[in-house]
Amino acid sequence: MNNLIKSITSTQAGYGIALLRIVTGLTFAAHGSQKLFGWFGGYGLAGVGQWMESIGLTPGYLMALMAGSAEFFGGLALVLGLLVRPAAAALIVAMLVAIFTVHWVNGFFITANGFEYAMILALISATLLIEGAGKLSLDRRISG
Repeated sequence: MNNLIKSITSTQAGYGIALLRIVTGLTFAAHGSQKLFGWFGGYGLAGVGQWMESIGLTPGYLMALMAGSAEFFGGLALVLGLLVRPAAAALIVAMLVAIFTVHWVNGFFITANGFEYAMILALISATLLIEGAGKLSLDRRISG
């Protein structure tokens, strides 16, 4: 079990990854709070669930709960630098679903609701999955 925990939490990344991780984590947490709690002008679980049903993601409430939880709790994990690799994996899945169910048909640019923003968030998450949380993280402290 110690080897599993060490492989999940180990990191050789430097200080720069902390800046990327924290800002991205705050961004994800804010988006997730819109879905889960209706904060920052969001629609909450009921509203997001209805919208997800309307685009064919069923059951909508469950899909909203999963997406919102991945973004909110995954974002908090990135901010804290705790279990960053599992959080990043969940965030990659959430962004891929967003890209292919919502944004792909609109093309690349975000100005047309395209996939560029979700792609960048997925790319940052993939970088964190590969590199780990970096020097300023709870993961590094756990891994020793």
